[in-house]
Amino acid sequence: MLASYLPALIAYFSYLASGIALLVLFALLYIKITPYDELALVREGCTAAALSFAGALIGFSLALASSALHVNQLSYFVLWGALAGLIQILVYAVLARCIKGMPQAIMENNLAVGTLAGGISLAVGVINAGCLS
Repeated sequence: MLASYLPALIAYFSYLASGIALLVLFALLYIKITPYDELALVREGCTAAALSFAGALIGFSLALASSALHVNQLSYFVLWGALAGLIQILVYAVLARCIKGMPQAIMENNLAVGTLAGGISLAVGVINAGCLS
């Protein structure tokens, strides 16, 4: 009986492990790209950094979830995941240029800027996820 579920279980764990690996890789790259260490700021209680980073992570995760739902090959899932990560990083780059002083404002715990950055990252993630369907 278990043997009949084995291919589905292998596929599930393959997608899950790949998705988590992509999420960790995205988080590490995002932290390297930004001029500040989000995790260090969060440890210091910087809510603006937490909101901005969480929006990027959730936005990226939504695109990963959509890709897992709509793509039936692991290699395509990883490819679309990498593209979604690139889009989220580009969103940060565009925001940093459009919102004057955004990195400094986030480091100074400006909640309005952190919330806006996280919200825009989340919104782009939702659009990105929809485009993968």
